[in-house]
Amino acid sequence: MSLALDPATQDLLFREARTANTFTDEPVTDEQVRAIYDLVKYGPTAFNQSPLRVTLVRSAEARERLLPHMAEGNRPKTASAPLVAILCADNEFHEELPALFPHFPQAKDVFFAERPVRENAAALNAALQAAYFIVGVRAAGLAAGPMTGFDFEGVRKEFLDDDHTPLMIVNIGRPGPDAWFPRSPRLEFEQVVSVV
Repeated sequence: MSLALDPATQDLLFREARTANTFTDEPVTDEQVRAIYDLVKYGPTAFNQSPLRVTLVRSAEARERLLPHMAEGNRPKTASAPLVAILCADNEFHEELPALFPHFPQAKDVFFAERPVRENAAALNAALQAAYFIVGVRAAGLAAGPMTGFDFEGVRKEFLDDDHTPLMIVNIGRPGPDAWFPRSPRLEFEQVVSVV
């Protein structure tokens, strides 16, 4: 059985897509970011909770606030990327459930009244959305450089609040010179999939 996507699209989204480490100075427009969101917002989450929140770092001032929180090896690429996105989980996502899950608006209180339950659900489902976001960046013909090498608490205090948990930072733009590290190996099908 073959895939529904043509091979060029498969390559764009997966086979040839790589984590970019350098970028050109071509800007990433608001229209591109909106198109990415308008595509990836349809990715599934439990109870349609959609807890991902995105802070876009565009200004030189904001970037200067972010760079000290990046791991040393990640600073140059974050400094040069035309756009940087801080992806986080909204631990108060349940406040939106009456609108997002209208056929059972009570889910807000029945399942998510307790903060630890919300934090676990938000972390898992926002991570799913973060993966959709990366694929969306690729679908826009851009390169993504997702990273977890940063001071999570520092970024939270600098850009977010106690109700938001940082997940990753994604540099976004057109790949620059020597943007790619060599491709690392992947597990084979038989190593991952078992049939019972």
